[in-house]
Amino acid sequence: GHPKSVRGALVVERWNPNVNIEALEKKVGTDSEDHFDDKFWESLSLCWNALDNVEARKYTDARCLFFSKALLESGTLGTKCNHEVILPFRTSSYNDGEESDDNENQIAMCTLRSFPYLPKHCIEFAKQAYFSDYFEFGPEVYESFRQDSLAFFEQLDTMEPGDQSRSLRMIKAFIDLQEEAGGTIDFDGCVRIAFNRMMKDFRTSILDLCHSADEMEKSSGNKFWTGTKRRPRPVDWTNPIPLLMEYLYSTSNMYASVWQVQGVRDRDQFQAVLDKLNLEQPQWEPSGEKVDLSEGDDNEEGADGGEDDEKLKGELYKIDSSKLQPAQPAEFEKDDDLNFHIDFLTTATNMRSWNYDIKPSARHTVKVTAGRIIPALATTTAMVCGLVDIEFCKLVLGLQSQGSDKFLNSNINLAAGSGNFTTFAPDPPVPISTGLGSPQPKSFTSWDKIEISCKANELSVEQLAQYVSRTFGVSVDRIFLHGDTEDKAIFNEMDKSKLDWAIDFAEDGKVSVSDGVFTQWPQVRMAVQMLGRLPPTSGQRAIFKSQVEKVKVALDQTKESFMKKFTGKVSDAYHQVYRPLEEGEKQDYFDSVFEARDYVTFGIDCHTQSKEDITLPPMKYIFSHT
Repeated sequence: GHPKSVRGALVVERWNPNVNIEALEKKVGTDSEDHFDDKFWESLSLCWNALDNVEARKYTDARCLFFSKALLESGTLGTKCNHEVILPFRTSSYNDGEESDDNENQIAMCTLRSFPYLPKHCIEFAKQAYFSDYFEFGPEVYESFRQDSLAFFEQLDTMEPGDQSRSLRMIKAFIDLQEEAGGTIDFDGCVRIAFNRMMKDFRTSILDLCHSADEMEKSSGNKFWTGTKRRPRPVDWTNPIPLLMEYLYSTSNMYASVWQVQGVRDRDQFQAVLDKLNLEQPQWEPSGEKVDLSEGDDNEEGADGGEDDEKLKGELYKIDSSKLQPAQPAEFEKDDDLNFHIDFLTTATNMRSWNYDIKPSARHTVKVTAGRIIPALATTTAMVCGLVDIEFCKLVLGLQSQGSDKFLNSNINLAAGSGNFTTFAPDPPVPISTGLGSPQPKSFTSWDKIEISCKANELSVEQLAQYVSRTFGVSVDRIFLHGDTEDKAIFNEMDKSKLDWAIDFAEDGKVSVSDGVFTQWPQVRMAVQMLGRLPPTSGQRAIFKSQVEKVKVALDQTKESFMKKFTGKVSDAYHQVYRPLEEGEKQDYFDSVFEARDYVTFGIDCHTQSKEDITLPPMKYIFSHT
């Protein structure tokens, strides 16, 4: 298999060999700005989005805003699709909207990953792979075969090759389970099936994957576990974690429902069954089977497995389906807490999360997410691509110079008929009120930014704060990296106020402490109070005095650190505050991006003399590294 970018490029090259197209296999985001750098964005004539999550859309839109690039934004969700034309300074942007990741509880099918790194990847895999194969699709095709094998084989010929292979393997697996159980599956057999599934999915397959990756590293000399690819760890039944027992409990009862045998809900009775079976972990050895190490979303299983499929057909033709045990396919129902569906999904999700060292998911999170999976539809994708193609042609013709009314956005729901085919002109840029009075600008848009060029003589943080205050007639509260959500800043008025804080020891042993000190170090209040009460001869005074002296040292260090930033260069302050503390890749990445740019983009919190908040555009501060 290939990543989608590679496969798409190959298809386009077949359409038109003269097209110059480059397929990249790299995530676009704040952690890849050493690759997708300023030169990359500045070289674009326009940007065309086909992304599957809000975070990536917002990031790409923000880059297009910063570099004033046109953006063709589109997306699908089941039968719904939309597209949006975003033109520099002429239309609103994607970030001007209210969309959030709330809609991503409806996980698109294309986000199913071979190498998960987020909890939702594990939830979707548990639902689409484990639950579907074991309790929905598997029992369904097995029952179709059991009830009328001839009709099944006629139906099989109408399936796509991948579905044919999957169906044959599911049926063979269900028949093998009965043979291993001696013909009839009881609850003990369900427990054995659950145990074997656990070993296969969370141990053997993990060991096979790691082995294949190691072999690839040896042959290629390139690291395999990089970026978002996490090296997984296998479960170990010889030293079981509690999650393994939960998986066996829910999975065994799910199989009991499929094979229509009495389940065991009582925990003590279930433990007794486990003790009786004395299950043992199989010895692992490299299987020699091909392990798919690609990152593509396409499932090409069975595409070139003709010989194996024909062999399976031959074996199944010999089976007397009338002697097979009936199976009951599950109909996923998230709202029935007694059917073990959400219990299984939760334990399977968290087993996979444990394999890949991903944060476990709560039961209610799994319930909400797994219940809203909407697959991508080729018809919806084809429609939105056609609509965006039309807008692309308008941009090629240069119609953007005639205004945004030459372009159209759309919202469409194919399931609701032609009455839900809505097209409309793009909205103008959204005005953002500054709160300033004349002669200052009363509003700006997300396309605007303040630029300060200090290449000849770089400003200090103090001078930058004074410039903003003087230019806009405001009091500056914070200057921070634009878009950063952490409580970091190169300038914070609260820190500046600490310069007036003091801790003084009088000759009579009493201590005077500024009130602000107690807000930063509340634990020192008791020590100050005790020093005021205890007589000079008390031996306990030394203990409390030591506590106050430590806070005084901390306060002095805080003042010294602030003044160093405050009087130093803006670029040095940014480097000091935002460079990661951990040595290694994070620091190297920060340094490479910092050294390649001659600017930093800041956000500014400020207010008027009457304490009214003021909103200013982001500030592009340009400097020289020399």
